Amino acid sequence: MLKDYLDPEIYHLIKKTFNFDDINEIRMRTNAKLIVVIKNKKYYLKNDKGDYIVANKVMIENFIRRASENSIYAFNDSIINGYLTLPKGIRVGICGNVVSDNNNIITIKEFQSVNIRIPHIIKNCSLSAYPYLIIDNEVYNTLIISAPGRGKTTFLRDLVYQMSQNNLSKNVLIADERTEICSVIDSEPMINLGGFCDIYSNCSKKFAFKNGIRSMRPDIIVTDEIDLEKDLDCLLEAMNSGVNVIASIHAKDIKELRNKSGFENVLNQKFFNRFVVLSDTEGVGTLTNIYDEKLNCIYCR
Repeated sequence: MLKDYLDPEIYHLIKKTFNFDDINEIRMRTNAKLIVVIKNKKYYLKNDKGDYIVANKVMIENFIRRASENSIYAFNDSIINGYLTLPKGIRVGICGNVVSDNNNIITIKEFQSVNIRIPHIIKNCSLSAYPYLIIDNEVYNTLIISAPGRGKTTFLRDLVYQMSQNNLSKNVLIADERTEICSVIDSEPMINLGGFCDIYSNCSKKFAFKNGIRSMRPDIIVTDEIDLEKDLDCLLEAMNSGVNVIASIHAKDIKELRNKSGFENVLNQKFFNRFVVLSDTEGVGTLTNIYDEKLNCIYCR
């Protein structure tokens, strides 16, 4: 999966030491020990002599060069947003020297660190929540809530898959801004989400919502990591068009969500009928609470 991007020595050491199916993140920071994260536990990578592997500038630059197909400028639109996306939804966060002009970010260079986030398919992880979100073949507008890396995207994928498995004959449009939900390569989705999905990848939510509603006649739009202020127009356009929305947002819990700018407007206009809170108390994607549109807890763990 990462063989074409990591330095060969690093790839083989990771493969020899860990099971790639278990890895959540690989972090490389200049002049720091290389870290492998499994179930939120950090492990330092060692070579065959037992010495720690220390990442360096060349190692990081080589990885980014390969990830950008030897043309960093061609991927600059992603890089200025701090990430690259590899096949199968692997997200690479990038830090370095940000170059700007008149408050406009031009690029990031002199890369200091990368965080390789490896997605996982966890079948049936949304089943406990499913009866609260889909009743009599009707889908509630739903917001999935968790801190970063706690399973929001994994939950979204499985929920879409379960709708297909239950033969919920609804047209589902995936608005995949960062190509994390389901990347598409050579016209083929890299993750099986069932047979009712249309996918806009690597585009803004504004583009996907506007053009999707006009041309694809979706019943449901699924999207990741919304901004309550920036994306309100998208939510409003869907709501006024009779299209349901299932989305995710970064927040530790419902209290933190309520403190976010723009949330009271979302609550007052009843954009969402269900709020699903995930944690990692019993593993990534643990269902903790489900709230209704008035924030009454209807599933309390």
